[in-house]
Amino acid sequence: MIPARLTLDPHFAVGPVNRRLFGSFVEHLGRCVYDGIYEPGHPAADEHGFRTDVIDLVRELGVSAIRYPGGNFVSGYRWEDGVGPRDERPTRLDLAWHSRETNEIGLDEFAVWLGKVGSEMMYAVNLGTRGVQEALDVLEYANLRSGTTLSDQRFANGAAEPHDIRIWCLGNEMDGPWQLGHGTARAYGELASKTARAMRQIDPDLELVVCGSSSAHMPTFGTWEREVLEETYDDIDFISCHAYYEPIDGDYASFLASAVDMDGFIDSVVATADHVKAVRGSDKTINISFDEWNVWYQSRYNDVDRITAVDDWPIAPRLLEDSYSVVDAVVFGNLLISLIRHADRVTAASLAQLVNVIAPIMTEPGGPAWRQTTFFPFAAASRLARGVTLELKLECPTYETPRYGDVPIVDAVATCDEEEGRTAVFLVNRSLDEEVTIEVDVRLLGDVDLGDVESLHDDDMHAANTLERRDRVRPKANTTATLHDGIVAVTLPPVSWTTLTLARRAG
Repeated sequence: MIPARLTLDPHFAVGPVNRRLFGSFVEHLGRCVYDGIYEPGHPAADEHGFRTDVIDLVRELGVSAIRYPGGNFVSGYRWEDGVGPRDERPTRLDLAWHSRETNEIGLDEFAVWLGKVGSEMMYAVNLGTRGVQEALDVLEYANLRSGTTLSDQRFANGAAEPHDIRIWCLGNEMDGPWQLGHGTARAYGELASKTARAMRQIDPDLELVVCGSSSAHMPTFGTWEREVLEETYDDIDFISCHAYYEPIDGDYASFLASAVDMDGFIDSVVATADHVKAVRGSDKTINISFDEWNVWYQSRYNDVDRITAVDDWPIAPRLLEDSYSVVDAVVFGNLLISLIRHADRVTAASLAQLVNVIAPIMTEPGGPAWRQTTFFPFAAASRLARGVTLELKLECPTYETPRYGDVPIVDAVATCDEEEGRTAVFLVNRSLDEEVTIEVDVRLLGDVDLGDVESLHDDDMHAANTLERRDRVRPKANTTATLHDGIVAVTLPPVSWTTLTLARRAG
């Protein structure tokens, strides 16, 4: 059994945990919208056609903000196609995912759905095939109360109150050659700057996200961030990061260490943003919106799911419907640890995506909705990670990985809500076959009681929740945990994610 030790000190904080860290992403892709959140003929559909069983699961997941409507989809999207009478809305080709878009769901309907799940909208504008004017138009439609043609049109369409969208993405993955309208960093930066400045003439208090790299492994990574920020630094608030992970050639040792790559990605983007800040002599700090992240088996899409036939443009095809295992959930939970660990600079994040498409929630048309394994770490972190992220001292052995070299067997993060007197610790054991006994020194927290301790683990790390066995995998109480003389001792099973809570003792 491997020993490890963790020390918590509430006097050393990284930064406040922003609720937007627990955001997600709904794109018009596959069955995310149609047959996902929206299925009018379903027994659980409400008066708007939204599945109430999905609404309940989204609430349980604890999603704070949802990025919409893309994604690659947005770079060819005409927002006005999705508003007004449904029977007058056009059906368009979606070039990003080789599908047909019926536009049954658009901005107004999505705003209604967000009200039902209690989430904020994060809206992406099309800077691929469109530009400044279209961004101004959708902003005026969405946020202006009344008195103009577009705001009055929203009113006439049934949305009497403005949607008041506060955070906006200026395009999507414009560094990617696959993206409609892809160009150089300078060209994109100039367009994003013009768009941002124009949007701020309507509302100077908007929060704006400029496109960073779609992967830390893009050939333009680093240079892209620097050149885009040189063009936009004074005009925006966030730069985006996107990252997806999957096991390569059965290398689960490296896969379990994926958060090492995410840590490096974040640190590099922070360094680049701060370099531009220093060169400009600015007192403004640009933060990160990590608005796409997940485990995604992209190789499956490339090999199996991709639709290419010229005469084949299906509506809401089954695309990117990964079935997630225990090992996927542990990696996923470790990525959450990385995001929370960087709470001082990562102040928004969006799990991609929410329903059916590489998602924590799955549905069957006319049938049930269920939680994938990745649902549980996200729901736990959203519920428990409050207050500030703490700096930690972690001592544990390392193991060797082909991709990342020597990596700590255990990874951890902790948050402390001083006002409520509550602390949460999130732990991952990356070992494929060995338990870890970790001692968590909590003496500096004062007199505390040990609360719930749960682990997500299975003897079969490839176990998953499926339509046939929807509750095969769930977190279970970890009965090994003890608290004695200010030291919590707990055994972490191999390939596991564990949550541990502490509460200030009353009196």
